[in-house]
Amino acid sequence: MCGISALVQIQGPENLPRPDRNAINEEVNKSLDIIKHRGPDARGTWISSDSQAALGHVRLSIVDLSPDGNQPFIDHDSGICAVVNGELYGAEAYHEQLKNEYKFQGNSDCEIVIALYKHYGRGFMSHLRGEFAFVLWDTKRQLLFAARDRYGIKPLYYTVLGGENGGKKLAVATEMKAFLPYGWKPHWDVDSIRGHSWKCGESTFFKGVKKILPAHYLTYQEGGDIKQTVYWDTDFPDKRVPETRTEAEMVEGVRERLLDSIRNRLRGDVPVGVYLSGGLDSSTVAGMAAHLIKEERSKLNNDTIGDLSRLKCFTVQFDKDSGVDESEIAKRTADWLGVEYHAVHMDEENLAKRFEDAVWFSEFPFPDLNGLGKLALAEKVHSLGMKVMLSGEGSDEHFGGYADFRPDAIQEKDHSWAPSHIPEADREVAFNAARSKTGAIVFGNASYTVPESTAAMVNNTHTISEIAACGNMPFLPWTDAYLASGGDPETRLAEEMDGRALEAMEKKWHPLHTSQYIWLKSYLPNFILRWGGDNMDMAHSVESRPPFLDHHLTEYVNNLPPSLKMKYDPSSGIPGEYGAFKEKYILREAAKPFLTEEIYSNRKASYVGPSLYKQGGPIHQLYSRLLSKENVERLGFVDWQRAEDFLNRTFIEGDRKAFRVATMIAQFVVLSQRFGVASAAPLPN
Repeated sequence: MCGISALVQIQGPENLPRPDRNAINEEVNKSLDIIKHRGPDARGTWISSDSQAALGHVRLSIVDLSPDGNQPFIDHDSGICAVVNGELYGAEAYHEQLKNEYKFQGNSDCEIVIALYKHYGRGFMSHLRGEFAFVLWDTKRQLLFAARDRYGIKPLYYTVLGGENGGKKLAVATEMKAFLPYGWKPHWDVDSIRGHSWKCGESTFFKGVKKILPAHYLTYQEGGDIKQTVYWDTDFPDKRVPETRTEAEMVEGVRERLLDSIRNRLRGDVPVGVYLSGGLDSSTVAGMAAHLIKEERSKLNNDTIGDLSRLKCFTVQFDKDSGVDESEIAKRTADWLGVEYHAVHMDEENLAKRFEDAVWFSEFPFPDLNGLGKLALAEKVHSLGMKVMLSGEGSDEHFGGYADFRPDAIQEKDHSWAPSHIPEADREVAFNAARSKTGAIVFGNASYTVPESTAAMVNNTHTISEIAACGNMPFLPWTDAYLASGGDPETRLAEEMDGRALEAMEKKWHPLHTSQYIWLKSYLPNFILRWGGDNMDMAHSVESRPPFLDHHLTEYVNNLPPSLKMKYDPSSGIPGEYGAFKEKYILREAAKPFLTEEIYSNRKASYVGPSLYKQGGPIHQLYSRLLSKENVERLGFVDWQRAEDFLNRTFIEGDRKAFRVATMIAQFVVLSQRFGVASAAPLPN
């Protein structure tokens, strides 16, 4: 919904004068200029009277379109100021509850952040429901409080700048590029890149730039340390405890909570649309949204939501011969629902044209071109004057939708659900077969030689190898020193997990749930939600709302038997192979009344971009320009000769895996150029 940039003076010589207020305001506004695409409707800045803190905000108006909804929000009585990005559901109840102790300036959902903080202290985080990131400054306590939603839907970064002869300042912003006007000079964090730790945990691939982690808040109080604290975490039931609910009860439980999540995300003072593919997740969202609008219009605030004619669906249309186009299925779903449908054609030329901008906006490289389609969809949505879209992210993670989950779904018996049991010998055969068939091409070659101690940490689950392999590049030999000192990628990923979670993986959780947890902490927030989520949408001032990432829903789904998420039926196919698994089984049953028979019966097909391109075409020309000897060597950590080999194999031999590697290198080149990153240098002897 918005963009945030904030500065706090944190340290300096005692005789150093306070920064000039005009200079601070100019810096903050230059920072906001870089992220103004996130909020074209209004802009505001606030600087504390002692110049200790400055908060800036650019607004995309969705709830309370009046100037009363503009930010920063300021409580003059207490000296508290906040800037908020995102949507907070259920705010109306808190407006009513706290109206006698807090003077709201308007009806914005985001203003409850200050009211709740004053009422509950730091414990107020448990009262927030939605997708959000915010920064709050408490003048009386000289306290910075910044937080991010439970799944990392909205991004938030921080870094410390300055020092030596001058003062230091803590910068917090929605996007890393917003630090550039504050004097940030980007350098590669080769340790993080080589060890793949930027995929999980607070580090990024830039030195000194950290993520505020999902479900964490960051605090800094004058004279103290900068600290992240977890306020919520994903949990799963004890795998040894039998489930007592019936399947029908659990199906209804999912249906009720998903409808409630979508109902909340249809609220707003602007029209809402749906990103629709040919898959189960987005079709479920579209089907339930259409149902709610038709059957429960009075509950949805009829004056602002309107009738079904205002629900628009948008689909990426790749070339028919690409093998990844789902637009025809999506069109049949839209026609069945009776909603307006828009297809955005993405041929090779359109993909090449958007590539570099997509990397700039996402700020996180990913070895696929699917995010370019999302960028084009957001552009189309914006051109029609729409601001809010519902999307399907988070369903695969919670309902067991990925092929890489299959081995872990049957690695152990599901003791919680007796009907799922199969003979031990058959299970072992199926497990080995499933393990050999995973490793989607988007990941690359995963290693099965994970150190024994690392495998033990994650209960011998499969997924961590896939994530460690995602986005591999041909590194220069000098970077191996970082592996010797910091550990292999799989170990680093495992060690980034919360200690309580590691204990639960060993003693309590089913292997499928362990894999889901790892995925939720790494792949979802750092790849999917950046390359295909908020960053791409907000590039064109569009807010995406993922109903599957509502914690009221996910906490219920987490406690379902693993075999009802990914159901294994050896009679329906060759043991351990694709046909024997029915992914997202319980979601499919819960959504059945709102789906076409075609969608209900279809199997999972991941949303990926085309990966085969002809020699001499627009993508080949783009990659040849980006992967020049000069550009690759300027990175400082990638082997040019091997990079050239991947480039040739991609377009001469049609090697899909080589294409993924070439794509990753090309994206790092774009980051290098757009951010002005200094070349990495070998470690001193």
